[in-house]
Amino acid sequence: MNFPTFLTLLRILVIPLLVVIYYLPIPNKYLICALLFGAAALTDWLDGYLARRWDQMTPFGAFLDPVADKLMVAVALGVLIEAHASWIMTFPALVIIGREIVISALREWMAEIGERGSVAVSWIGKIKTTFQMLAIFLLLLTPPGTLLAWGGLALLYLAALLTLWSMISYLRAALPHLLPNPAKNP
Repeated sequence: MNFPTFLTLLRILVIPLLVVIYYLPIPNKYLICALLFGAAALTDWLDGYLARRWDQMTPFGAFLDPVADKLMVAVALGVLIEAHASWIMTFPALVIIGREIVISALREWMAEIGERGSVAVSWIGKIKTTFQMLAIFLLLLTPPGTLLAWGGLALLYLAALLTLWSMISYLRAALPHLLPNPAKNP
């Protein structure tokens, strides 16, 4: 167990804490949840940076990091879907969650056929993640219906558009491996 992997595990452990606090009738629960999510989002960047910098990359860490990210985002979006109780929140959240499922399956399949590099993380995916994390942070920060929540929702729609763009890019890169090649199979 190294420090970058510890940070990744910590990110996973924050998830149930965030959910519990979000539903507790306590003062400043929105601020606490937003800060927990923000800190977890920062560790997403920090654990990878430290693992590379300190040469502490491990197969377990490489597996766990994207799992922690997807769990954190999906659970936070699930809480926000329930809190906002509106298709306006549900639509972009489901686009983001659905894309994560599709791309995870695609990466797994591409790795199975030895073409994992064809669907490596792209710059658009990194921009998408930044907007997504910022949007969720803002949405957790205030109750639904506030001006800040509407700003967070606007960013979530932008993240959803970038999500679709990145998914299409990944699928286009994988397309030659997904469709049969008639020249190879006469």
